[in-house]
Amino acid sequence: MALKDILFFTEDIDFKLKEKAKIRQWIMDTIKAEGFKRVGELSFILCSDAYLLKINKQYLNHDTFTDVVTFDSSEEEEVIAGDIFISVERIAENADKFKVDSRDELHRVIMHGVLHLCGYYDKKPEDKTLMTSKENEYLAKRDF
Repeated sequence: MALKDILFFTEDIDFKLKEKAKIRQWIMDTIKAEGFKRVGELSFILCSDAYLLKINKQYLNHDTFTDVVTFDSSEEEEVIAGDIFISVERIAENADKFKVDSRDELHRVIMHGVLHLCGYYDKKPEDKTLMTSKENEYLAKRDF
């Protein structure tokens, strides 16, 4: 697995992601723990609410704000690849709403996107419960 294949970009915002190397390693450790052999190209695009709303409408036909949208581009069963779009504005709002640290909320949403690529869902109540449990498990494993 190559850490260099986990990429971070910004679109439509001025935002500086801290601890990129540690986040990459944490993501890689999660992917390995979930039984995947390697990472293809995995891109995280940190963006505004407006930018993500446009993506949500265009590709998913959803006219709602959201914190994360994940697109899986994996071509092999044991390889993780995709694009994960994250609204930094929504992260800040949700952190206030849930009274959590914005860094923790951002990491939760990063992990949420990764877990979608690992095959977890969140539409049904039981799926959402499992997804939240997995997010909590991997957040607890952060060592930074």
